[in-house]
Amino acid sequence: MTIRVVIADDQSLVRTGLRMILDNADDIDVVGEAGDGAEAVALVAELDPDVVLMDIRMPEMDGVEATAAIAAAHRARVLVLTTFDLDEYVYAALQAGASGFLLKDALAPDLLAGVRVVASGEATLAPTVTRRLLDRVVTGLPAPSRSDDRLALLTGREHEVLQQLARGLSNAEIAELLYLSPGTVKTHVGRILTKLGLRDRVQAVVFAYESGMISR
Repeated sequence: MTIRVVIADDQSLVRTGLRMILDNADDIDVVGEAGDGAEAVALVAELDPDVVLMDIRMPEMDGVEATAAIAAAHRARVLVLTTFDLDEYVYAALQAGASGFLLKDALAPDLLAGVRVVASGEATLAPTVTRRLLDRVVTGLPAPSRSDDRLALLTGREHEVLQQLARGLSNAEIAELLYLSPGTVKTHVGRILTKLGLRDRVQAVVFAYESGMISR
């Protein structure tokens, strides 16, 4: 199956570079380009892509607003393009519904892998990068006023799995730590997302930090 991608970035040279990398992959097709967030939202509505590569800082409508609009109304998954000096924007994008993020200086194989992972619905990228970025982002967040009531919906095992997922562990790492099979962990993750009403693993990480179950 071909993965249909829309690229949203206000710099034409960046869009061209991304298109060249993506178009060289047999399983990826760039179906549109947008120069700002509003144009990206319109293209998603028109073209129904699988993945949107979304820059954060754009004119008219920034990447955070565009991500929220897309996540609320369309099936497309948003992969945010970022640098470490934009941590607060990245966290806002994750809150808005982004399914993952890539650093702008990522190598071509990492870009292709990221698009494929997000398109598959796994929505998790390089756990070590996830940990580093979230460690920096959450230090500026206010402490939660109270625990989220939805945590009571989880079983004890699901609570354990969510805690490790929020720390950036992969399914295989969680399975080894909790003495479970990878398939069982995958099942638990699916049930966690359903019970909490979350879109994907990245949103589960955000929820874990915001609910206070992971200390900062």
